[in-house]
Amino acid sequence: MPTIQEPKLITGTANKPLAKAIARRMSMHRGAALGLVEARVERFNDQEIFVEVYENVRGEDMYIIQPTSNPANDNLMELLVMADALRRSSASRVTAVIPYFGYARQDRRTKARTPITAKLVANMLVGAGIERVLTMDLHAAQIQGFFDIPVDNLYASPIFALDILHHFKGDDLKDVMVVSPDVGGVARARELAKRINAPLSIVDKRREKPGEIAEMTVIGNVEGKKCIIVDDICDTAGTLCKAAEVLMEHGATEVHSYITHGVLSGPAVGRITNSVMKSLVITDSIEPTEAVLAADNIRIVPTAPMFAQAIQNIWNGTSVSSLFETETLEPAYEGQFNV
Repeated sequence: MPTIQEPKLITGTANKPLAKAIARRMSMHRGAALGLVEARVERFNDQEIFVEVYENVRGEDMYIIQPTSNPANDNLMELLVMADALRRSSASRVTAVIPYFGYARQDRRTKARTPITAKLVANMLVGAGIERVLTMDLHAAQIQGFFDIPVDNLYASPIFALDILHHFKGDDLKDVMVVSPDVGGVARARELAKRINAPLSIVDKRREKPGEIAEMTVIGNVEGKKCIIVDDICDTAGTLCKAAEVLMEHGATEVHSYITHGVLSGPAVGRITNSVMKSLVITDSIEPTEAVLAADNIRIVPTAPMFAQAIQNIWNGTSVSSLFETETLEPAYEGQFNV
């Protein structure tokens, strides 16, 4: 088998800008140009997906960059087909880089006769020949246990901490309070609160019917505070905007939100634009739509430096968890956040 000289990146159609940004960052790390492997991804008239890899990948360490975001089924199938193409082309290892892991919200049976689709997706990925998964902020950490292959789950909280410390300084930082929009997200919010040395509050929501929020209660004193809501996914933004209103009613001076995955489907962008939130910060794990880019109070922070470093560490056989520390991650962002 030939000696592996460098990691090889290939991308589907789900988020090409992020894949190109990761390739640029890795080129900087390695001091040599590292482009994306040329491939053709087509859909036949009946929407069957066809993939052809134009370069020789025999014996190579391959990384497929493909979030399984909307349209989730198409992007997931594209990832599976690409993995099969690489495996049949004798790639030495195939790693799926899935910045946003679709179906992660279906991680348990909530009612009788319902599926655990996150486990089904894990089985499909392994069956397609994927030998490792690199993702970010899984909706439920236990999804890592659905796989019988290594799963590296990165966290956006170090990036968010750098951004918060950059935008809130001095007295402004003293007034910051981190808020979890529900009880289930307390661990995520607590992690960010520790990083910026801020207090923690919780918005407890109760539903009378599925999809309808009957009541929201704020646990903690938010009066005079600049509240930062932290969550992993923002879909239709109904809960997020309602939580912001409740916090303002309880005396908060400002409300900002930091959400890892901006799904932002349906009326989400309109709701956020017209809400009391001063800003919503999301990552580029999902390619932003034109509406998202045009929104005045939505801002995007890049994940390419973190993913590029994580891929480099995986290829080198060094620690990925080192990227959880702000001191380790900050140099990768090269002064973007001047804390």
